[in-house]
Amino acid sequence: MPLTAIRHVRKMRGGAQSHLLEADDGHWYVVKFRNNPQHRRVLVNEIICATLLRYLNISAPETALIQVDAAFLQANPECSIQLGTRQVAIEPGWQFGSRYPGDPGTLAVYDFLPDALLGQVANLEDFRAILVLDKWVGNADGRQSVFYRAMVRRGQSPGGRAAFVARMIDHGYAFNGPNWDFPESPLQGLYARKLVYDAVRSLADFQPWLDHVVHFPEEIVDQAWKAIPSEWVEGEEDALEQLLERLFARRKRVPELIEASRETRADPFPNWR
Repeated sequence: MPLTAIRHVRKMRGGAQSHLLEADDGHWYVVKFRNNPQHRRVLVNEIICATLLRYLNISAPETALIQVDAAFLQANPECSIQLGTRQVAIEPGWQFGSRYPGDPGTLAVYDFLPDALLGQVANLEDFRAILVLDKWVGNADGRQSVFYRAMVRRGQSPGGRAAFVARMIDHGYAFNGPNWDFPESPLQGLYARKLVYDAVRSLADFQPWLDHVVHFPEEIVDQAWKAIPSEWVEGEEDALEQLLERLFARRKRVPELIEASRETRADPFPNWR
């Protein structure tokens, strides 16, 4: 559902120079702007990956199109982009928003956990799931995630327990970011901490996500295209069509791309037999 920004909270870290904004649905969003320093294509990449993530049921923030209008920008001059010593105005219009997991005034969100806590994350299997996606989409960035405490319930059991959960974030460098191609490297998409892959004994431990990608429905890729605002791809429609055709064609290569990760100097899957 398209939303409108109503309050500026703060600038976030990172090369895209995102800002945390409150929207008119009562939630907060990490917003990447169309004229961000990395290229408008990274917003397209985010939209496509959000659609794929939902289908694969991988833990990731909900996303939305956020309208940031001229009146909002005039009232919030700190909502801008810094290029060296030069301040660049945000272009009004539709931007990409990734929902923050809660009220930023009360919820602690971490981008790092020590090993003693990382091993207790309730959904460590999502690190295996997201590697399948990252290999498929040619994510040129290292895997990024955030952690926060939430009530977790397993299966049909009543109640729940407080635990850290992981959310997979920042997919702007899928398709090699603004380059829209698929360079391949054994390190691509890997999380920096091997502990999250301790459960991997074979390629079978990347199921069911491998099968879901290998047999990915073409109509879901079409849905991703239709979710992209036309102004984000104006003049690049043919390039986007070619990108999605190449994406669809490489589905069956994902198992071999995961196996190739073992060729790195420090094998990320030490328990693979």
